[in-house]
Amino acid sequence: MEQYAAIRSEIDGAVARVLQSGWYILGKEVEAFEREFAAYCGVDHVVGCASGTEAIALALMALGVGPGDEVLTVANTAVPTVSAVTMTGATPVFVDIDEYFLMDPARIEKAITPRTKAILPVHLYGQMADMDAIAAVAGEHGLPVVEDAAQAHGAEYKGKRAGSRGALGCFSFYPTKNLGCYGDGGAVSTSDRALCDRLVMLRNYGQEKRYYHTIKGINSRLDELQAAVLRAKLAHLDEWNRARREAAAWYSELLGSVCAVPGERKDARHVYHLYVIRTKDRDGLKTHLEEAGITTLMHYPVPVHLQKAYADLGYRRGDLPVTEKVTGEILSLPMHPSVTRDEVRYVCGKIREYFEKDGGAR
Repeated sequence: MEQYAAIRSEIDGAVARVLQSGWYILGKEVEAFEREFAAYCGVDHVVGCASGTEAIALALMALGVGPGDEVLTVANTAVPTVSAVTMTGATPVFVDIDEYFLMDPARIEKAITPRTKAILPVHLYGQMADMDAIAAVAGEHGLPVVEDAAQAHGAEYKGKRAGSRGALGCFSFYPTKNLGCYGDGGAVSTSDRALCDRLVMLRNYGQEKRYYHTIKGINSRLDELQAAVLRAKLAHLDEWNRARREAAAWYSELLGSVCAVPGERKDARHVYHLYVIRTKDRDGLKTHLEEAGITTLMHYPVPVHLQKAYADLGYRRGDLPVTEKVTGEILSLPMHPSVTRDEVRYVCGKIREYFEKDGGAR
């Protein structure tokens, strides 16, 4: 609500523009947003779609991934990452993570088999994975890299933005994202014209032109209303990301001696979709903060390889030791562009209070 209030006239004007046009699916607003977001990401093309999950599925489909294939990804992610892989009929294969909660490039090669068709790193919490190292392994094996950038709008790695380093980049515009619409929405970025053309068909029933279906596709279209909202918000994204980074710096300054705070690579620009600390006494701290009126969340307490829905993949506890350790200790603190320094101080004060009590284990 605070964000809407701050740019209400822009949002209302964008919505009115669509309603007055009478065109609601795949029109001028979508085309304009695709151009503008492509320029923002530093790629040649963006193709809008209905959700971040379907963005990943479409990207994999465009690469020809399907039944019998394997896609390397991580279990420390939201389930939609893996849902997208299984939507294509392919099998997800999990790689353990590094100290930044991201795919560990040193563990990729061991996971590659003759069935591997793509590598899908997740830019989790707002920080990009080590794309140089991942690209090096992928290049040695002739594998495309697809970036899950659902939490990384505007994040950078060595001066290049999320969505510009792999063959394809996949974004979600779910309302809580750094760049979110007022419903579901997604997009795929690429600088490959052939992949772009294939994506345009895949998202719209495989049509090359109306009623002429060249390939088998699905219905996954970004609508005009959401595209118009995203165009209005895109102009503010860098400022909102700056505010997130400022809040993260406040947190780290006040909590650095109290618990494990997020690490940021010197060659990366973290945009802090989430600010995630680690503590061995996560559940106790969470309860203490709730009693003080502070809402926290756990992103994500059960890694995908241990989720009941994916038991058929055959993973067991102990298979991904770093992932399993991290997911037992993570806690997401309040983070949004309008969080104030006083609010951060209050949260940090309550955290320090907890650890100063007898029994508080850091």
